[in-house]
Amino acid sequence: MTRCMLVAVGFLSVVSPGVLAQANAPAKPLTPFEQTLVEAEKGYLAAAKKGDTAFFKHTLTDDFSFVSYDGQLYERQEMIDQVTGGGSDIMPYEMKVISIGDDAAIVTYNVVFRVPASEDQGPPPRYQHFSTLWVKQGDTWKMKFHQMTASHWGDW
Repeated sequence: MTRCMLVAVGFLSVVSPGVLAQANAPAKPLTPFEQTLVEAEKGYLAAAKKGDTAFFKHTLTDDFSFVSYDGQLYERQEMIDQVTGGGSDIMPYEMKVISIGDDAAIVTYNVVFRVPASEDQGPPPRYQHFSTLWVKQGDTWKMKFHQMTASHWGDW
């Protein structure tokens, strides 16, 4: 036990104060470019919750495709059909924007589907990772590709 305590104290004495400060540092402010893409992604999530098919018809590129949590590739119309009726209660966190240039970026983040405990065992998986490829067409940002990846927590 004493040996474990010595190792722990030794480790903490080696970790620089700068590293500890970084761990507690507030997130850096988003650039205007990043803010635009985060807002676009939040618009997608709000439209999915409301079942706003007009948003999807306007925002998805003609060649849009997506990979659902089941690993299958789907096309534009299938996304529109999937959101009809709405009801998705998705809590996003840890959003990051990866710039591919002035007219393309990937927004990637984790989500938790908030569902009643009685429904928590069936699809879709409660914890997922989303990634969306946004492209600028003229002055408008459009969704070109989206992927939902199930995140496995624990032993299931």
